[in-house]
Amino acid sequence: MTEQTAQRIADVALGAAALGAAFFIVRTPRLRRMAIGLAMTALTGAIPTWLAREAQHAWVQSAHREI
Repeated sequence: MTEQTAQRIADVALGAAALGAAFFIVRTPRLRRMAIGLAMTALTGAIPTWLAREAQHAWVQSAHREI
């Protein structure tokens, strides 16, 4: 078995496991509510923080430089 074939098989197995987990979460009301809550926390907390940090970094990197 080549490394490329092994990688493809691993990708398919991980994809199938992810789809199975997603299906299970969608079908279970308690897990679905928890997933929605975690997604909302990420959207209202982590993502804006990351965007602000990236904007600040870009601002610093675009500062006037002496030639």
